[in-house]
Amino acid sequence: MPGSDRPLDRLEYDVVDVFTDRPFAGNQLAVVHGGDELSTDQCLAVAREFGYSETTFPSVTSDGQGRTREYATRIFTPEREIPFAGHPTLGTAWVLRSRGLLDADECVQVCGVGRIGVRFDGPAETARVELSATPRDLVGPLPRDLVRDLLHLVGLSLSDVVGEGWVAGCGLSFVHLPVTEEAVVRAVPAGRGFGPLVERLAALGPADDLLDALNVYAVTGGAPPLGVHSRVFVLGAGVGEDAATGSAAAGLGMALVASGLLPEGGRYDITQGVEMDRPSRLYARVEVGDRPDVGGRTGASHGRASLCHVAGQVQPVATGRIAVP
Repeated sequence: MPGSDRPLDRLEYDVVDVFTDRPFAGNQLAVVHGGDELSTDQCLAVAREFGYSETTFPSVTSDGQGRTREYATRIFTPEREIPFAGHPTLGTAWVLRSRGLLDADECVQVCGVGRIGVRFDGPAETARVELSATPRDLVGPLPRDLVRDLLHLVGLSLSDVVGEGWVAGCGLSFVHLPVTEEAVVRAVPAGRGFGPLVERLAALGPADDLLDALNVYAVTGGAPPLGVHSRVFVLGAGVGEDAATGSAAAGLGMALVASGLLPEGGRYDITQGVEMDRPSRLYARVEVGDRPDVGGRTGASHGRASLCHVAGQVQPVATGRIAVP
């Protein structure tokens, strides 16, 4: 294409792996720079070209005093723009800091759901990054017939269940279903989304940010900390299985509190992506407070999550330039 090598025809990008202590594990993320003027269709074209579960387009602004402690970002799956996601939040913040565009240990990401707190712990290259998100959707416990039909989407049955199913999220909401360790390993997506099950879920209570996505998980240990083996199947977003899902990890904290597994809040460490040969480690914690219920059981006896935190490491993998669609 004539002129395609000119700088203005291309955008710089970074590729990082998130929620891992080594490259070529965790969840892949492309961070595309200088795309403030791109249309939604152009962003979507770039996201499809990378083909990762998410691609971000950040924009950093100064506070007027030479400090940069806030950035906005758009987040795209290969299918659509989404209001929030976990590993894109951590990976984008890490990339911006590594490029010298963020200059504080604490900053704020502005995205579709509003303001998300981000905190760095440690030196720039090896820092663990943590997001803090406010609970939004909480619906449950889910009736057993609905749990049965949801489990069928990943090849499981009611005999695999070991606790209450919930819908929960802090900007993206997932169905969280506790099953045995053996069932987590055995789960296989059926290749279809929720379909008519969406209406049945909606009838239980408001869940404005619901994805066609299942988090099947097994819990070990005492509270806290809990050990969690999780697999997340994003059935309706063109992703399939996800290697590490920070937004699901945040919502899981809400479900753990509501179901009584973390009644006072606390820490839970998640292993994910093992079955995909992209092992991931997510370090999560949930706070419990007296904020008003956001759905589910009014006056629940186990308390309610008031703030969810998810942390992990980020590894650089590639940098380059991509053509503007």
